[in-house]
Amino acid sequence: MKPSIVLYKKLPADLRQRLDQHFTVTEIDGLTSENHAQVLDALQQAEGLIGSGGKVDKEFLAHAPRLRAVSTISVGYDNFDVDELTRRKIPLMHTPTVLTETVADTLMSLMLASARRIVEVAERVKAGEWQSSIGPDWYGVDVHHKTIGILGMGRIGMALAQRAHFGFSMPVLYNARREHLDAEKRFNARRCDLDTLLAESDFLCVILPMNDETYHMISREQLAKMKSSAILINAGRGPVVDEEALIAALKDGTIHAAGLDVFEQEPVAVDSPLLSMPNVVALPHIGSATHETRYGMAACAVDNLIAALTGDVKENCVNPQVLK
Repeated sequence: MKPSIVLYKKLPADLRQRLDQHFTVTEIDGLTSENHAQVLDALQQAEGLIGSGGKVDKEFLAHAPRLRAVSTISVGYDNFDVDELTRRKIPLMHTPTVLTETVADTLMSLMLASARRIVEVAERVKAGEWQSSIGPDWYGVDVHHKTIGILGMGRIGMALAQRAHFGFSMPVLYNARREHLDAEKRFNARRCDLDTLLAESDFLCVILPMNDETYHMISREQLAKMKSSAILINAGRGPVVDEEALIAALKDGTIHAAGLDVFEQEPVAVDSPLLSMPNVVALPHIGSATHETRYGMAACAVDNLIAALTGDVKENCVNPQVLK
């Protein structure tokens, strides 16, 4: 008899067929308050869970007595109670490698768009403001040869450093919990403390996960240590940056601009001051949002669940201690 699983995100037909070959699948439309009763009913027999979005906490897991594996179609897992999953000896699988290059592309595009005011001046052209040769009020700033500071030198940080070093001849600084000798050798990257990173970076790129240590790591005090010409880029998790402090810093000229793919609350409120500031490029959390990458993430998550429920996990497990 095939194991029963709950799928809470629609998959491409071929990936859904792959799940059907291995499992008895109950598909639901997300983990929402509207379908709460349906979710709880499906969980009673579920041995596996796969999808993205929604909160999987202790209360949720209490309704899944047979659960043996969880697979999220994402690299981030801050909406999962990892401690509770670990206590229950349930492996949590994620997709850390598939989106690396695509998110690095997004970070680079935010740097370019923010520095060259791409969104702002494109809208001015569409509004009919381009009536003669442009003057300094249309100018941006260079990216090439400027110093990039990477906060969080993981896979995405490495991919970004590669683009910055080889593509734009940028000196690379980084702050991370450990040395990354490969980055230092390949990109001549220099590890430094946070204060030095803040003080010397022309572009501060935040690529950190959300946890107790990183919450509001970049707040008023840290923003005040940055160059007034600096541009902050955040494509990690919104709450790593104190949004109120960032708004104040952008308003009073503490920093020059910001490129944001993530926010403290998502979707960002339509009345957020960030959305009316010409020196802010705001994206709807599109870091991995290409057809190719999203398919790759879903395929990886399907393979992860199959591996977890067949006892063949070799990679992509958030809490590997449960496999021992």
